[in-house]
Amino acid sequence: MKKYIIKSSIAIALFATISTSCSDNFVDRTPVYSIDSENYFNSKADYDNALIAAYDMLQSSYINVMMGEIASDNTLSGGESATDVIGIQQVDEMTHTPQNSNLKDLWNWMFAGVNRANYILEFKDKTDFSGKNQVIAEARFLRAYYQFELVKWFGGIPIKGDSRFKLNDEKTIPRSSTTAVYASIELDLQYAIDNLNPVAAQKGRATKGAAQALLGKVFLYQDKFVESAAVLETLININTYSLVSNYNSIFENTGENNAESVFEVQYTDAEGASFGCLQCSEGNVAVGFNGIRNYAGPLFDSGYSFNVPTQEAYNAYEAGDSRRDVAILNIVTWASLNTGVSYGTGYKHTGFFNRKYIARQGDANVGDQNLTNPNNYRSIRYADVLLMAAEANSRSGNDSKGQEYLNKVRDRAFGDTNHRITVGGQALTDFIWNERRVELLGEGHRFFDLVRTSKAAGKITGFTSNKNEIFPIPFEEIQFSNGNWQQNPGY
Repeated sequence: MKKYIIKSSIAIALFATISTSCSDNFVDRTPVYSIDSENYFNSKADYDNALIAAYDMLQSSYINVMMGEIASDNTLSGGESATDVIGIQQVDEMTHTPQNSNLKDLWNWMFAGVNRANYILEFKDKTDFSGKNQVIAEARFLRAYYQFELVKWFGGIPIKGDSRFKLNDEKTIPRSSTTAVYASIELDLQYAIDNLNPVAAQKGRATKGAAQALLGKVFLYQDKFVESAAVLETLININTYSLVSNYNSIFENTGENNAESVFEVQYTDAEGASFGCLQCSEGNVAVGFNGIRNYAGPLFDSGYSFNVPTQEAYNAYEAGDSRRDVAILNIVTWASLNTGVSYGTGYKHTGFFNRKYIARQGDANVGDQNLTNPNNYRSIRYADVLLMAAEANSRSGNDSKGQEYLNKVRDRAFGDTNHRITVGGQALTDFIWNERRVELLGEGHRFFDLVRTSKAAGKITGFTSNKNEIFPIPFEEIQFSNGNWQQNPGY
């Protein structure tokens, strides 16, 4: 956060304006930057431009998704060698320290998102215009989204209400408790639910349903099962979303923003990027990182072979489950079925790749194709909503609802009704947890599911209880706070 505190009057006040030649996608635009601060927010256009800047940091969350898998039992770090992106290797092996540069990036980028949202909220009363409540609601949804990412990864964080963080705030504003952070998130999401439109004016913008889904998840992470079940039930009953019939279609470019999409992070190939500024990319950097090393052959493009699924994750799928070969590419099987396929083997090679998020041939990339992929991140899918509702109901004693929502997901996976779960109690909850793994594999949720269900120590190699549930605050933040912030236990 220090990086953004220091530059709060300059960098955080950079706002991207919408190009007149852009598509109907809210963040698919050619950015034009202007510097301003206290004299901003004089028109609706100013608020809109500031809101785009707040959305823009969502694209940096590719690192959250990758490391949410790598930290779990789903995937290994991969890459070229043991020294290829040391921070990612450390997270895989649970040897990360406060000097981890990738965790520092995650902290910096998510706090930049908080600060950009706070900038809008700090001046929310300056100028009136039609539709203002919608803009404020989107800003509060985004702040909640970024704060949820931060509290998941780091535990308690500093919060400052509707004001930007500024130079030296880190020395006087303490880290709030996780309870206080969650309370702030809940208030933001409830405001968003009350004020957001059910249907987005443009692709990529937050909706009432997205806020309901995120609030349901926030409740679930706090073991507030009755509250989670209630808000998710309300979302399900409005019938805005539905499971698409073909699971495979969800993760293709043609499947973006479909009927199952509750909230997606929008990516484009509008800008090039470099390894010196990965957060500058408008593309999904994770796609190139996940790709098959030195690949030649049909359908896919090559990449850097990070985030490789394990044999155990591959084996977690039941016979007849159509999701396995969508989520995981078995490169040996693929090569045997397609002539002309060749590939390299990177570090910790397993023979498997995260098929949901590897580059397809024909993606319209600009510059380095591994840094500018336009494949959206499906942040909240309706299947996730159903499984959260199943768990919340199961853990609050409503087995029938838990079975109903679980079996909707399983019916699609197997293409029949012969694989439905009829047990109740803890056995039902266990089935739901396993279903979350195989339905959402590769999407960045597994580590946090293991932590919140107290399963991490038994599943993740190297995991230390009462330490690795959260990650260390970056060393620089502790240093700059001059003793105001304490490091997380064990680090």
